Amino acid sequence: MYALFLKGGPIMWPLLLASITALTVAIERMFFIAAEKLRRSPKTVEAVLLQVQLGDLSAAIEKGKVSRDPVAKVLVYGLRHEGESISSALMRAGSRELKRYDRGLSILDTIITLAPLLGLLGTVTGMIHAFGLLGGQELGTPSAITGGIAEALIATAFGLGIAITALIPFNYLNAQLERTRHEIEDAATHLELLTWKARTYENSRLFEQA
Repeated sequence: MYALFLKGGPIMWPLLLASITALTVAIERMFFIAAEKLRRSPKTVEAVLLQVQLGDLSAAIEKGKVSRDPVAKVLVYGLRHEGESISSALMRAGSRELKRYDRGLSILDTIITLAPLLGLLGTVTGMIHAFGLLGGQELGTPSAITGGIAEALIATAFGLGIAITALIPFNYLNAQLERTRHEIEDAATHLELLTWKARTYENSRLFEQA
C-alpha cells in the first residue's frame, strides 16, 4: 500500500490529509450521535407537553429541566421565556441545539468536493509527466511513461475513494440532523398551540368575570 501511495505522486499527500481529516470528523460525529441517542427521552417530552396542556407550566418546567433530551431542553427554554415571545425563544433554543448536530458537516462536505478535484489534479500532473517523457531521452523505456500514467490513475482512484467513503457518514449525519430538526419543530409547534389555547381560555374567563 505504501509503494502504491508513493506511485501516486506528490498530490497523494494532500489526499492523505483529506482522508485523515474526514475519518477524524466522521468518528467524532458518530460518537456524538451515539451519545445523543442515549440522552433522548420521548416520555419526558410527552410529560412536559401534558403538564402544559393541564395548565401547569411550573410542573412542565420541573419535569423537563433535568432532562438532557434536546427536544425537552428546547421546550423548557421556551416555557421559561413564555412571557416574552415563546416563538422566538423556541426558535433560538432550537437553533442552538441543531448547531451541535451541524458541527463538522461543512468539513465533510468540503472534503467530498475537494478529494475528486485533487484526484483530477493528480491525473493532470501524471499525464503531463507521462507525455513529457515522450519527447525526452527516456522514450525507449516504456516503464517510465507508464509510471506517469499510473500516477494519474492512482491519484484519481484515491480521490474518488475518499469522496465516496466520506459521503456515507455525511448523508447519515445529515439525516440525523433533519430528524432532530423535525422533532424539535413538531414539539415546538405543539407547545405553541397549547400555550395559545391556554391564553385564549384564560382571556375568555377574565372577559366573563368582567
